[in-house]
Amino acid sequence: MCHTWFWNVIQNDFKTGNIDLEGCMRLLEKMQINFDENHLKHVFKKTIDKHQGEIISMDDFRAIYRALVHRPEFEDLFRAYSADGKILPDSQLLKFLVKEQFQTEATETTALEIIMKYEPIDEVRKKRQMSFEGFIRYMNSDECSIFKSQHRTIYQDMNQPLCDYFISSSHNTYLIADQLVGPSHLWGYTSALLKGCRCLEIDCWDGTNNEPIVYHGHTLTSKIPFRSVIHVIDKYAFMSSAYPVVLSLENHCSPKQQEVMADCLKSILGDKLLSSPIGGEIDMTHLPSPEALKFKVLIKNKKVGTLEESMLRMDDDYYGEIEELSDSDIQSEDEETDDTIPLYRQRSPTKRKRDSRYSPPPQKKPKVKKAKIALALSDLVVYTKSQKFVSFDHSLQHQQCYENNSIGESAARKLVRTSAKEFISHTTRFITRIYPKGTRMSSSNYNPQEFWNVGCQMVALNFQTPGTQMELQDGKFLDNGGCGYVLKPGFLRDRNTSFTPRNVGGYSKPMALSIRV
Repeated sequence: MCHTWFWNVIQNDFKTGNIDLEGCMRLLEKMQINFDENHLKHVFKKTIDKHQGEIISMDDFRAIYRALVHRPEFEDLFRAYSADGKILPDSQLLKFLVKEQFQTEATETTALEIIMKYEPIDEVRKKRQMSFEGFIRYMNSDECSIFKSQHRTIYQDMNQPLCDYFISSSHNTYLIADQLVGPSHLWGYTSALLKGCRCLEIDCWDGTNNEPIVYHGHTLTSKIPFRSVIHVIDKYAFMSSAYPVVLSLENHCSPKQQEVMADCLKSILGDKLLSSPIGGEIDMTHLPSPEALKFKVLIKNKKVGTLEESMLRMDDDYYGEIEELSDSDIQSEDEETDDTIPLYRQRSPTKRKRDSRYSPPPQKKPKVKKAKIALALSDLVVYTKSQKFVSFDHSLQHQQCYENNSIGESAARKLVRTSAKEFISHTTRFITRIYPKGTRMSSSNYNPQEFWNVGCQMVALNFQTPGTQMELQDGKFLDNGGCGYVLKPGFLRDRNTSFTPRNVGGYSKPMALSIRV
């Protein structure tokens, strides 16, 4: 019966002769078979190499189909529950569901629903039975994924303050390769947003014709217009998730081009842009929730003055007005710490010849670095003000709930090692972003788990680089419907917690996991 069904399904596609790789892909899609394209190309090439050509016959396609679909471990399972090795009655499928899939609450109705959904052969389906073809389709379906189906939808409480969530975050989102000479591309933003990323990084520099550009400064990476980046964000921001998107601006622009940036954000994002506190609330003791900020874009940047001062300026024409921030208020990933290595250093003056009569001139006091901030851009910052991290004690005494810190991975790792308890206490109050060290020229990633373990909300990774680290990221944020926000466990939200990664104590619920491959 399976044999007849198979030929009936494929014969129309071979009416005009043999088929090529494209035809093979179309036929597999028509048969609702999921496949890995590279694997299929490999199997297809092995098949055509036998008779030298670019097309395959019906028998060749059957061999490819079996190589892709008829996995021996599925055959073993099927035969274990099928009396004749060809058909599985609904009663035997029920036994399989209870014993192998641990669906202890499954009934004959459950088994029948599976048969109706996955059995492709009409005659078998009408007899309330399942063929091996139906069994394969069921085993490859999402119903058999190890991932909890209930967690494919948003099931967590989304009404807690923003700092109570892990937030899917990207580093140098515009890069799609390395950090030195690779291309900057709008696709970096599109793909990150479609993956559910909720914190994007934009490195902004002065461009020609008064148009800011985005690229990795002082490198040979290509440049893209800031305006184009915002258009892409406007289009894709809420396609995969309704919850707020944070734009983390690494701002190197002159005040004049900062005003152009502010104009772009307002005119392109429109009502999506959050430019004032929800309900006009200025005296904040805690951040609003993801639920309250649905479909909003937040700007993370340096800010001048208070929220109240920003609100008072709302109706004024203050374009051209700038303020200066001192070095103590400024944080930049480009600071020369152990996390960054500048590409270009100034040449030091030629060393003087040794002379015992020469004495060095008295040292001048270092000039305090000032950054000029356009009020038009500063006032767009509401709940995500970038604030330089000094110490946990300093933050506890001086930092406001809407002020966020960015800490490089090396410095953060030292803090995890020496002050884990204080680090966790800090992240119960303030959003903390971790970013990769500057020596990761190839866009490699660190292990995000060590920073999630102390409650860091925005653990920014290079999304363009596959590997274990991005698999951990993808797995974590599949949870809660893939919305980009995952509620932190209670012990990482409690300001009086005694938890640390080295002192798990009563917070531990060990699980023994047995896997048969």
